[in-house]
Amino acid sequence: MLIKTIFAGFGGQGVLSMGLNLAQAAMIENRHVTYLPAYGAEVRGGTANCTVSISDEEIASPVASSPTFVVAMNQPSMIRFQNRLQSGGIFFLNSSLITEQVSRGDLEIVNVAANTLAEEMGNVKSANMIMLGAFIKKSNILHIDSVIEGLNVALKGNKKLITINTDALKKGYDLL
Repeated sequence: MLIKTIFAGFGGQGVLSMGLNLAQAAMIENRHVTYLPAYGAEVRGGTANCTVSISDEEIASPVASSPTFVVAMNQPSMIRFQNRLQSGGIFFLNSSLITEQVSRGDLEIVNVAANTLAEEMGNVKSANMIMLGAFIKKSNILHIDSVIEGLNVALKGNKKLITINTDALKKGYDLL
């Protein structure tokens, strides 16, 4: 089964890292995966998004015209991607930064106060991992242990960063 997900937000929110960590976890589980990042020239503070496709079979195209899941870390991303999500899809919203309501009634909405929870944990930069943890739990497409293993690879043994990110990932996972 082919599952496509778009992660979107401002540059600097760790949107591309969320997608890369998901892709790495899929590879650890021996799944076929594509990772397609896109970001503006200004990067930090500009818009950024990535598409991650995961399948048990080869993937023909990394483009997601109607993804199963969208994770929006800010209001502009929510507005931009709400009409691309397939009917019945799941829309993950960072409710710390998104105040508008989704205009479609055919989507499941999962609100996660990622920034607020990250501040409570003492590391505002971990909002992306909180959101990824919630995504992993709700989507059930990969095991959290694979995502944690992927973090260890991505962070190249930096124990402090691995601990911060793993704690944030588990915090998000335990929310749902």
